[in-house]
Amino acid sequence: MGISLGGLGSGLPPNIVDQLMEAERIPIKTIERNKGKQENRLKLVQDLETKLNGITGTIGALASTKGFTDMKLNSGDVNVVSGVVDPNSAVNGNWNIEVVDLAQKAAAITNGFPDKDKTQIGVGYFRFDTPDGGKEIYINGANNTLEGVSNAINRSGIGVKATVLNDRSDPDNPYKLMITGDNVGNEHQVTYPTLYFLDGDQDIYFDEEREAKNGRVKVDGFEFEVGDNTVKDVIPGVTLELKQANPGRTVNVSVKEDKEVVTGKIKTFVDGVNAVLSFIQQQNTMNKDSDTSSTLGGDSLLRSIENRLRGLIQNPQMGFGEINRLNQLGIAFNRNGTLEYDEKKFNDTLAKNPSAVQRFLAGDGFATGFIPTLKREINTMLNSAFGPVAIRKRALQDRIGQMNDQVANKERQLAKKEDSLRNKFAKLEETMSKLKGQMGQVGAMQMGAPQG
Repeated sequence: MGISLGGLGSGLPPNIVDQLMEAERIPIKTIERNKGKQENRLKLVQDLETKLNGITGTIGALASTKGFTDMKLNSGDVNVVSGVVDPNSAVNGNWNIEVVDLAQKAAAITNGFPDKDKTQIGVGYFRFDTPDGGKEIYINGANNTLEGVSNAINRSGIGVKATVLNDRSDPDNPYKLMITGDNVGNEHQVTYPTLYFLDGDQDIYFDEEREAKNGRVKVDGFEFEVGDNTVKDVIPGVTLELKQANPGRTVNVSVKEDKEVVTGKIKTFVDGVNAVLSFIQQQNTMNKDSDTSSTLGGDSLLRSIENRLRGLIQNPQMGFGEINRLNQLGIAFNRNGTLEYDEKKFNDTLAKNPSAVQRFLAGDGFATGFIPTLKREINTMLNSAFGPVAIRKRALQDRIGQMNDQVANKERQLAKKEDSLRNKFAKLEETMSKLKGQMGQVGAMQMGAPQG
């Protein structure tokens, strides 16, 4: 329970201790204001670190592209044939594709039933002759509806799948069980023999069967069979997806550089560098009202990073022949101090001499080339042990930690001082009250004494 001072006996204000302690806390408030400024500076350094990491991310995207010439597949009819390109092995070219037949799975469909979950087919088993030998699935009284059989087949893992279809062409018996092999092509044949079931509400049998078969494709007029509708060995570096048979009609498929993707990656890289440069400019923008103690304005860290980036962007890469500077690719500083990207100039240079662009940007992927050099420099800036960003972060964190310790120590000292003051003023109040009481008694005695 705290000590309360009434202020009646001494005549002092009742909150005199609070007023004194408020004055004593002025140094703490000063430290906390300064700490807030250091925390703001730390946040700004962390923002700068994030932006520098962003440049590294764009470099990774660029470096992953072989020769900076991403490839794309163009199909004259994506509903018939489409595909994906492996940029590491694809080559430019055009091919005429005719999908004569799609490869298909072995499949069978049963006769119709009035429902999928009530009518029982009896007790027995399905036997399938598969590439892995004969497979049997037993059906008992607990799962002998079409739905139960479908679930049992799908859980078996024997290489076939089952589905209950609703065939509205037969309103009396619309539900049928369709079973298909997992894979297409002659090598994945499945034979559906007679079924063996007893004591069912209705007989079940396969009403129609279809063999697995290979597909047939013509490439530039030459026909051959394929064992799947996903074909990898027709066009170098391309995986074709055959989607629809359309015999007699050819679809032109071409592979060429995807300049839009490459251009987009270069633009993302330029945007990443500009994010850092704009941040530095913003921090260095000062006027008479600027509080540099809470910003990074004029900080040597900013000057160091800006100088390194400018040097890397402006300096030539030695030993790379025709292209040795970024400005030859349409990337140069503008009057605002940030990078400007001339997309047309880059695309023209890439189209004219893609190998020279690749040599300048990627080099050997490790020691030479603009990207390895820039990546190495950014890693140095961000090195957790000796990088300038990490050093500045640690210095700010240490300073903030010291201020926290100072505040904690002063708070402990003030707590003791407050207790001492309250005790002293309580005793003063008590003493003054006693003195007033005694003075009152003396006055009373004087007034009651007989007059001479």
